[in-house]
Amino acid sequence: MNVRLHKNATTTPRIRAEIQAAPPSVSEVELARRYGVTDSTIARWRRRDSVEDRSHTPHNLRATLSPAQEAIVVELRRTLLLPIDDLLRVVREFIKPELSRSALDRLLQRHGVGSLKDLMPKVEREEPKKFKTYEPGYFHIDVKHLPKMSDEKVHQYLFVAIDRATRWVYLEVRPTKSARDGAEFLKALTRHAPMKIRTILTDNGGEFTDRFTPQGEREPTGRHLFDQVCSAHQVEHRLIQPWRPQTNGMVERFNGRVTDELAATHFADSADLREGLLGYGRIYVEHIPQRVLGHRTPLESLRAWYETHPHLFRVNPANLPGPDK
Repeated sequence: MNVRLHKNATTTPRIRAEIQAAPPSVSEVELARRYGVTDSTIARWRRRDSVEDRSHTPHNLRATLSPAQEAIVVELRRTLLLPIDDLLRVVREFIKPELSRSALDRLLQRHGVGSLKDLMPKVEREEPKKFKTYEPGYFHIDVKHLPKMSDEKVHQYLFVAIDRATRWVYLEVRPTKSARDGAEFLKALTRHAPMKIRTILTDNGGEFTDRFTPQGEREPTGRHLFDQVCSAHQVEHRLIQPWRPQTNGMVERFNGRVTDELAATHFADSADLREGLLGYGRIYVEHIPQRVLGHRTPLESLRAWYETHPHLFRVNPANLPGPDK
C-alpha cells in the first residue's frame, strides 16, 4: 500500500495508528514521552482518521493584490486606457512595487479588461493623423467650461496649454474667458514653461483673437491683448481654420480626459475643484507614461530633450517639482 508521507515526518504510519488506537485514559503527555514527539503531534494524530500526511499546499492562495487594490487597478485601466506596460509602471510606483507583469496581465484578463482595444470608443480605434515632428516650444491652447459649484454664482473656465513635443501641460482656472484672462494666462505660461515658447496655436475664440467680428471674418489686427503678449515675448500666434477644431485636437483630447475626471470625481466646492484639476495636471506630467513619448512621462521627455537640446529651454527641467528618478 502506498502511503503519502512527508520526508521530514517524525512519526511512521504504524506509530500514528498506535496513537489513534490508544485509549482516552492514556494522556497525550505520556504518549509524547513514549514516542519521542511533542504533545501537539499526539493531539493532531488523535484527531485524524487517516495515517497519511496531508498536502502542505495552502487551500486558499493569497492574491497578489487585495480586492480593493484590484478594483483600483481595473478602474485605472478603464479610465486612463493605459497599455499594460504603462499601467504596470503606475501600479509598481503607487500600489505594489513587486507586482509582476504576468500577474497584472492575469488580473486584467480575470476582470474582463485584458484587451485595450475593446475598451476604447470606436472613434479612438481609428488610426490618428500624426502630427509633424516638432521640437519643444510649440503649444496648443484651449479653454474648457467648468461646472458651477455650490459656492459659486457663475461657473469658471479652465485654460489649458500643452506642448506638442513633450506633452508637458500647464493649467489655470480663471473666472472668465475674456481677452484679459487669455492674456494673463499666456503671461503665466511664459513664466512657468521650462522651454522657450516659439509658437502657439489657438482656436478663433474672442479670448485669443479679433479675427471674427459681427460683420464676418477678417485678418487679425494684432492689437488684441493676447496678440500683444505674443509680440512682447516674440511668440508666433497661429489660428486654426474656422470650423476645424480637430486642428487643435491635441489639447481637445486632454480636455476630454478632464471631462472624464470631472464625471468620476465629487468636488465639494470651487477650491476643491481647482485643487483636483491642478493635481490631475501634475499626475499627467509626472506619472502617466505615454506611448507617443516612447512610454515615458512628459517630465521624462522634457529631461531627455534637455540633454540633447538645452538651447531650447529657459531652465533645467530636472529642477521642476516632482520626484527624482
